[in-house]
Amino acid sequence: MKPIAIFQHTEVGAPGSVISILEGLGMRCEVVSVVTGEAVPKDARAYAGLIFMGGYMGVHDSLPWIEQECTLMRQADNHDIPVAGHCLGSQLLAFAFGANVRKNVRTEIGWQHVVVEGGEVGRDWWGEDEGASIPAFQWHSDTFDLPRGAVRIGTGVNCENQAFVLRDMHLAMQSHFEMTPELVALSLERNGAQLEREFAEGNPAVTSMEETRRDVPARTRAMTQVLARLYSRWVRNCKT
Repeated sequence: MKPIAIFQHTEVGAPGSVISILEGLGMRCEVVSVVTGEAVPKDARAYAGLIFMGGYMGVHDSLPWIEQECTLMRQADNHDIPVAGHCLGSQLLAFAFGANVRKNVRTEIGWQHVVVEGGEVGRDWWGEDEGASIPAFQWHSDTFDLPRGAVRIGTGVNCENQAFVLRDMHLAMQSHFEMTPELVALSLERNGAQLEREFAEGNPAVTSMEETRRDVPARTRAMTQVLARLYSRWVRNCKT
């Protein structure tokens, strides 16, 4: 069985619940540790699918692996191999297929809601009706436009483009549905000063430190269930 490659760009941007979800769906996973200098593979055909995690960097940064990952995404598309992206990974996916990636109207941090869109396509992926509101963990300053042919399946009050599907195969998620209690704690330990600064400045897209820490085990369990539904749909296109 070919593995699914999961690209990790930072320590905080770990796969979280992704691996256990995919293994529960009968898939095998292989982490590509870009954060420790592991090279980006050159042949997408070695994998059943590709998943790209988050990171503090942006798609326009002069890091060689950014273009290498985008090239690998386009190669995967040419061979009908599904690609998924979380946060930075979603921006890379949009960028790889010709969409603009830019600063969002405001930084979005903490617990926000993603509203289901996309009609039948959105319902097929989320397992929720149009207009359903899904709690999600956010931590980003950039946003993506939609690639040509993409269907937006998620929107939000503070960030219009939250999720899209391309060719009914590739999945982009601006949110961090992969978070576990441990990853939330690590994010706040490493980057909590940014949250507190943005909240103190009155940013309406940032939850307080107290609110961000509230009910984390229950909230992350709920996100794991959402992500499991999304990936159960995504793996249908995986070439094992």
